[in-house]
Amino acid sequence: MTQLIVLDHGQPITFTFADLLKYHGAAFPGGVAHAFKVMERAFPLLSETGPVDRYEIHIITAFPGPGARDAFEMVTRAVTGNRFTVDPSLGGPDVLESANGRYFFRLQYRSRVAELSLRPGIVRDEFIALSRKKNRTEEEEKRLTWLKQDMADRLMSTATHEAYDARIIQAG
Repeated sequence: MTQLIVLDHGQPITFTFADLLKYHGAAFPGGVAHAFKVMERAFPLLSETGPVDRYEIHIITAFPGPGARDAFEMVTRAVTGNRFTVDPSLGGPDVLESANGRYFFRLQYRSRVAELSLRPGIVRDEFIALSRKKNRTEEEEKRLTWLKQDMADRLMSTATHEAYDARIIQAG
């Protein structure tokens, strides 16, 4: 089982995807999975010597999803620490669109900054279209719920480096 490990006042804390779902709930499992994969990919790039300190992570993203926000909060406490910002202008046209933004994330830890963007093939076009549709029918709501879980399942079964491109834009 894949885990995220961060430091809290020098003590390691481990989080699983299931832990993050318990905190967020069932509404947006795909967003939780995106945040999990982003952190799984970024943390080793941001700290080559071991776990990151959760209180020193800053996150700027073009992805406004509540599942991702909750997952980032649980692991990094960035939302309550005012170190989490949603900026829909980030990422540019080459970054895949989400239902209300783009799958683009910039994480900073101390003097290192990493940018991550989702690779094609994870998010179904049907999910984007149905998410954006107003006045969905009951059947469409059921289908959207299935698509959210399907996205989470596919993300969590994909190797992190195959789901998200990452690059260090500032090293310290």
